[in-house]
Amino acid sequence: MDIKSAYDYARQVYGKLGVDTDAAIERVKNIPISMHCWQGDDVRGFENPEGDLTGGIQTTGNYPGRATTIAQLKADFEKAASYIPGKKRISLHAIYLDNLGEKVERDAIEYKHFAGWVEWAKEKGFGIDFNPTFFSHPLSADGLTLSHPDPEVRKFWINHGIACRKIAEEIGRELGNTVITNYWIPDGFKDIPVDRYAARARLVEAYDEIFAGAGDRKYNRNAVESKLFGIGAESCTIGSHEFYMGYASTRKGILLTLDAGHFHPTEVISDKISSALLFCDEILLHVSRPVRWDSDHVVIFDDELKNIALEILRGNFEDRVHVGLDFFDASINRIAAWVIGTRNMQKALLYAALEPTEKLKSLELEGDFTSRLALLEELKSYPFQAVWDWYCETEGVPVRDGWLDGVKAYERDVLSAR
Repeated sequence: MDIKSAYDYARQVYGKLGVDTDAAIERVKNIPISMHCWQGDDVRGFENPEGDLTGGIQTTGNYPGRATTIAQLKADFEKAASYIPGKKRISLHAIYLDNLGEKVERDAIEYKHFAGWVEWAKEKGFGIDFNPTFFSHPLSADGLTLSHPDPEVRKFWINHGIACRKIAEEIGRELGNTVITNYWIPDGFKDIPVDRYAARARLVEAYDEIFAGAGDRKYNRNAVESKLFGIGAESCTIGSHEFYMGYASTRKGILLTLDAGHFHPTEVISDKISSALLFCDEILLHVSRPVRWDSDHVVIFDDELKNIALEILRGNFEDRVHVGLDFFDASINRIAAWVIGTRNMQKALLYAALEPTEKLKSLELEGDFTSRLALLEELKSYPFQAVWDWYCETEGVPVRDGWLDGVKAYERDVLSAR
């Protein structure tokens, strides 16, 4: 059976449940996925690419072909994006600047250091999101940045945060859409601290200073991200989930970021989305795959990924939940990692869009949990793959594993020469 015939059959099958497969595809097509630039170079950036990666962040593996220049990273990202349907954005960290041949401290970075990225994004049709970089720097070496007790160190990082906010606003103006700027800091203590309150009070003051006078939310919105623990911050993380839930819910316009790997292994962010949205207007997701801890494995098409997508679409939260990816694997082809993870995120969204949600909600309200469970389980063997194949076909990207030969050829012809 060819792709179109299989899709026509699937359309009939889903149609019997009242699901419009064409509308489902259109819905997913308009949900942008923010792809993280750091998958392409193992979070090294271009400020000091030979420096140590700190902040409790680790990449494992040494697969050949890592991008070492901005041009290489752009080319690799373009190659990956060519195999992925739907709208795509690139999420940049501040260390991915073009320093224009001069050493630039992080508290002095400007829009001009990212103008090349913006022109490229305009040409290729990508959106951009942004991230200050509070790690891999001498002034973060003791594990503290915005909560540092030394006011000079703290001021340095506050100025970095303000500079990044202003850069993001300018990027948004140039692109004519909204940049989501995510603030994550590694601050914490390896051993048990005595005064957690003081450190967290300093962090509140620092963020209030960074976000004071924030510009037009049409062009930039700021998000804050929690973490359970990190390497070197096992006993106390200053920016805990409780801290950021409180901060985002009491500071108008600030988004809460939920990272899939930043909670206890028995917790899942799919269960947190609805709670967060009752108190925050918008949230940002960092979709990853934690294996026993925040290991940032490549996203696979598993139950939690589907549940994340289902939570977004069941509540019609597409305009309130911003979907970003945050994984990095240096043990496999880095372009393949981007493609696999992002296509899986798209698959999960399409899977969710094909659910007869109103019918299931009705069964739940009626207390018919037997029918609810039966239908949810039968849906797992509905012809979803045929709809996904048709989506890829109509978007002009390879169907099924047809992209893999292209990635292998790029590895042979381009990556192997680096």
